[in-house]
Amino acid sequence: MGEFFRFFERGTNFRTEVIAGLTTFMTMAYIIFVNPAILGTEGTGLPVSGVFFATCVAAAAASIAMGIFANFPVALASGLGLNAIVAFTLILGLGLPWQTAMAVVIVEGLLITILVLTNLREAVLNAIPLSLKFAIAVGIGLFIAFIGLKNGGIVVPDPVTYVKLGDFTQGPVLLAAFGLALTLALVARGIRGGVIIGILLTGLVGIVFGLVPLPSSVASLNFDTSTIGGGVLALPDALQLSLVPIIFALFMTDFFDTMGTVIAVGQEAKLLDDEGQLPNAKRVLLVDSLAAVGGGAAGASSVTSYIESGSGVAEGGRTGLTSVVVGLLFLLALPFAPIIEVIGRSVPIPGPEGAPDLMVSPVTAPALVVVGFLMMTAVRFIPWEEADEAIPAFLTILTLPLTFNISYGIGFGFISYVLIKLARGKPGEVHPLLYGAAILFALTFITPALQGLFS
Repeated sequence: MGEFFRFFERGTNFRTEVIAGLTTFMTMAYIIFVNPAILGTEGTGLPVSGVFFATCVAAAAASIAMGIFANFPVALASGLGLNAIVAFTLILGLGLPWQTAMAVVIVEGLLITILVLTNLREAVLNAIPLSLKFAIAVGIGLFIAFIGLKNGGIVVPDPVTYVKLGDFTQGPVLLAAFGLALTLALVARGIRGGVIIGILLTGLVGIVFGLVPLPSSVASLNFDTSTIGGGVLALPDALQLSLVPIIFALFMTDFFDTMGTVIAVGQEAKLLDDEGQLPNAKRVLLVDSLAAVGGGAAGASSVTSYIESGSGVAEGGRTGLTSVVVGLLFLLALPFAPIIEVIGRSVPIPGPEGAPDLMVSPVTAPALVVVGFLMMTAVRFIPWEEADEAIPAFLTILTLPLTFNISYGIGFGFISYVLIKLARGKPGEVHPLLYGAAILFALTFITPALQGLFS
């Protein structure tokens, strides 16, 4: 096993990889509850139990494939944002049957697969300048940290200032703050496995104080497979001109979110070469694109690479065994959903000033903040003294978390990089593919305005 996954070459071992896999799983296990909640929204026609089964199976298959065929420590599961497009735009907005909506996901995944097989997706990945690759990693780190603060109730929405400090009189918020302090202390002391230890201890404290309930039962073997294959049967219905804009939106989000995640995780794992490129990137991108197809076929929405994989990398994960462990844990989660829910579940707290209740995940939220800190360290590699490199990097770092969208942040970086290089009279320093990507992002940003103008 050590020879297959190249433990010695990457400076790791079996124990470290297993801990890394456990850590990654614990920080992304929320998806097995969140995805059914989104796709199973009233009116979609998708059964919550069926989506739960599909989510676990699709994530397991994709993560294990990433580990075995690409030997890369990134796990995959149904993408947040992508599942919202499926539920609220395709099904509830356009009135499509859920089977047709899943078929649209399959088509989008097949398009990306074609780009991988023709080497275009890898070429775009390699065309990104090194400064922007570091900026993407830093921006995603801030994004993840912000998600952690939001999920813990430590920052909450405000109608005037957009965000403000949460209510520390609420038990779940106090638990998240305790977990953050504990996990930061463990990491600062250099304790191996500090993130997952922090998660487990925080969960235990939550149970002791009644903030985290005991599981209602140990296991259940009643599986609902009703969503499997529905999207495949509806493929002819997805080939409509009216669905092209939606397919393009899914395509752009999936395409560049994955690129950002791969760059960020590769940087954190020290797997990028001297030019900032990921060796064997084609296999990584191929597995990811096929995972999107598989997610649609299973009825779990598009399956994509997860930035939470950075938590496992922070614990020392360097090989595909980390991903394999995550995949196996998704399979183990199938019968033990009641226990998994104790750790990854969300609980309500009162919203600010009469707003609706907020859902917080106090046990896993602190880990995301710590991961954000660890990913921020790449900021030191950005050449801040060179304005034409530093300004696009700054805009990427700024807009990625503030737009709450990895793809948008990358788009701002690409567009500003091209414009500034042109302004400096250095058009030859921009890779031709970067011009194309910048134009596509610009079209994505202005298309809503054009539609409003001509409607």
